Amino acid sequence: MKKFLALLLALVMSLSLVACGGGDDTAADGGADAEDCGNAETAAYQVAMITDYGDITDQSFNQTTYEACQKFAGDNGYDFKYYKPTDNSTAGRVASTELAIADGYNVIVMPGYAFGGTIVEVAPQYPDVKFIALDVAKGDLLEAAVANAGETYDYNPDNWNLADYVDLSNVYCAVYQEELSGYMAGYAAVCLGYTKLGFLGGMAVPAVIRFGYGFVQGVDAAAAAKGVEGVEVNYIYGGQFNADGDITAVMDTWYSNGTQLVFACGGGIFTSAAEAAQKVNGKVIGVDTDQSAVIDGGYGEGMTVTSAMKGLAPTTIDTLTDVIVNGNWANYAGKIETLGLVSATDPSANYVQLPLETTQWEDGKFTVEDYTALVADMFNGKVKVSNDTTVEPTVSNISVNYLGNIKG
Repeated sequence: MKKFLALLLALVMSLSLVACGGGDDTAADGGADAEDCGNAETAAYQVAMITDYGDITDQSFNQTTYEACQKFAGDNGYDFKYYKPTDNSTAGRVASTELAIADGYNVIVMPGYAFGGTIVEVAPQYPDVKFIALDVAKGDLLEAAVANAGETYDYNPDNWNLADYVDLSNVYCAVYQEELSGYMAGYAAVCLGYTKLGFLGGMAVPAVIRFGYGFVQGVDAAAAAKGVEGVEVNYIYGGQFNADGDITAVMDTWYSNGTQLVFACGGGIFTSAAEAAQKVNGKVIGVDTDQSAVIDGGYGEGMTVTSAMKGLAPTTIDTLTDVIVNGNWANYAGKIETLGLVSATDPSANYVQLPLETTQWEDGKFTVEDYTALVADMFNGKVKVSNDTTVEPTVSNISVNYLGNIKG
């Protein structure tokens, strides 16, 4: 009788385990409580991030995304690992992505437009893997997908039906209205008294162009609003997302010839602007995240006037939380979502913004209240900012010197 009861108890326990875990060996590796029947599905998730052109110490796009993934995983008890491709190519990124999947990671975070080709190639092959791509737009996907189909892409996404070329049923893409935070930064700079400005972009890709063209529009609008004359903008792309001696030499020339402030937009390229600014007590505007700590800490206190930010960290954390913890992948799958302003009264709630704590506000010139009023006007449509990357912005109150590329 005792032997029969023992067998019966073992059978009940076995059935209970199957009911909770579905027999999935990965449940124990996901970091969640495998004994919690309500979390059986999410227990199997493991998060990986693949870096793009930079690495997790670039103090910009990759580092911000990495730290956000790391925070989510640490706060919620999930396994997380990042992978750095061995070379800067689609093939390298594909190899790293497939390695992560082979290692058991089934939620893959990809920061940067360069992952367009990787998604086109990899996502359809792994329908059970969830891909979360930051800054990957329709055009980035089409460029790769149309080429794979043996056709010629005309770089006008509106002319193409993406669904005809790639299956995005297991992909979520978030893109940003960079032109809005670029506009905010340009507007603030002129209000704060800067009239000789520069824009140093990384590579002339849509996100960087939107930042730059938004910046030009904001400078022009502020010059008109404040009645400031003689405002000039030098505008150039480095042709890469890292700094080097050639780019620093151009920045040296700008600052020595009177440029007061440069909006350095594109990964590690900010270091060329900061190195040049340091020599003449010049100023810099950061990008993507609040870069004041790294720029001021490395090159001089007070160098960073503001930063044109986009919400990489909140996007990463919010999406992972809703997808993994809340089980709401159906709300994201197959979507390319544009993130921008969500509040007229709380600028810090928006996905594009200036940092409230470190922007160099000045009474009588540009204050937090002035900034909040500007954001409200943008939110309500009173201030309109073009996101057209195909044509240079029309300006009427400033002069802009478009100087092409330093490299490439």
